[in-house]
Amino acid sequence: MSVLDETKATMTGLLLLLVGLVAHCLAGPLPQDNKDNMLLAERYLRQFYGLPAGLKGRQGSQDAFQDKIKEMQEFFQLTVTGNLDENTLDMMRQPRCGVPDVGEYNHFPRKLKWQNNNVTFRIVNYTPDLKKSDVDRAIRTALNVWADVTPLTFKKLHQGNADIMISFGSREHGDYNPFDGPNGLLAHAYPPGQGIGGDTHFDEDEHWSKDSSAYNLFIVAAHELGHALGMSHSTDAGALMYPVYSYGIGYPLTEDDIEGIQDLYGENPDHKKVKPKPDAPEKCDPKMSFDAVTELRGETIIFKDRFYWRIHPQFVEPEQTLIKSTWPSLPNKVDAAYENPEKDLVFIFSGIKMWALNGYTLVDGYPKYIHRLGLPKSVRKIDAAVHIRDTGKTLLFTDEEYWSFDEASGRMDKGYPRSIETDFPGMHDEVDAAAYHYGYLYFFHEEVQYEYSYNSRKVIRILRANSILNC
Repeated sequence: MSVLDETKATMTGLLLLLVGLVAHCLAGPLPQDNKDNMLLAERYLRQFYGLPAGLKGRQGSQDAFQDKIKEMQEFFQLTVTGNLDENTLDMMRQPRCGVPDVGEYNHFPRKLKWQNNNVTFRIVNYTPDLKKSDVDRAIRTALNVWADVTPLTFKKLHQGNADIMISFGSREHGDYNPFDGPNGLLAHAYPPGQGIGGDTHFDEDEHWSKDSSAYNLFIVAAHELGHALGMSHSTDAGALMYPVYSYGIGYPLTEDDIEGIQDLYGENPDHKKVKPKPDAPEKCDPKMSFDAVTELRGETIIFKDRFYWRIHPQFVEPEQTLIKSTWPSLPNKVDAAYENPEKDLVFIFSGIKMWALNGYTLVDGYPKYIHRLGLPKSVRKIDAAVHIRDTGKTLLFTDEEYWSFDEASGRMDKGYPRSIETDFPGMHDEVDAAAYHYGYLYFFHEEVQYEYSYNSRKVIRILRANSILNC
């Protein structure tokens, strides 16, 4: 979306065009009935991808429906099939922003922006979920995120009309663009301009928080205020302007966000230096390497930077998600991970600490220090970990050596550490990640994957690391 510098009447007319595309976005458990799935998809595609209403029974209606599914699948970087598969339905269920994803369906001219870099804002009302001071702080911090990388300044007004009017409301709240109750649509914002332009609305039926206990107001506000400044949605799953909600800590902008806002307003004249978050990794990048690989109740979890891929036997394509979206208390960077299926636990390592997961739930009492496993204090991180189900041993790799941990006794085996290069001939002397399946170890180092026979003690074949992601 972009800035609109026209009259209030023109804005109202454009708004009515936008509202014609809006329908309730469904959330909560996905109905198994195909009719319900189709209804969910039709409403979603009508709201966010401009699927025309009233197509049923018309010639070409199925083609139009499939074309919109393909458009959505391409935006979210899913496998483009045109079919309403499980991955696509799952994405449609995610809590998200109420602004459409495809620019040409927003009915607003492109490349529009506030003509004055001194933008005013006013918080019209407050949510009872938070202290007034917490709301003020969340909004101010969200605006500062954009001010840090542009010449924009923001002045708060306490009465009268401001460029950006911020409010909380539920269901129909005065703009003919209703919210849908808890979950689903979290908030929406209008492109900058006269009248309703720039106004930012939050769904009061959500529970708002200043941490990860509910929907984090700062994160949602920073996203919506991006729209109020002229930003459209990003296809980068790590970007602040990605339409689906995810919780994270630290600086929220990626390079993609920064390039977008600076394309509208230019750079910060004070040359304030910010360190953007890394963009979402592209799974088929020929230089792709991994941080950690583990099983989790029949699924394969692959960690890379702030993200992980989930490979499920029933999924056509690996599913990419932010680590913080699933496990808010885990660090942004995972060094190593392994599953102990006998205990139904997955252990995550980052630096000198480790976490335990029971399914997708964090086990109480963690994190703990890795030295409780019997490692010397000189070891400051674990590079890779893998559990050998046949022996009950877990191998922990660090630098050019590895250790063997006996899960039954809870002690480190004697005679370790040992040399990786000596005990695994043909392997590189350092390991980034490791996995074990049916007598074979899979070692990952940089962009290479080694398939290693545990019994024959030799490398069977060498593959690209991301071949595990269907690349």
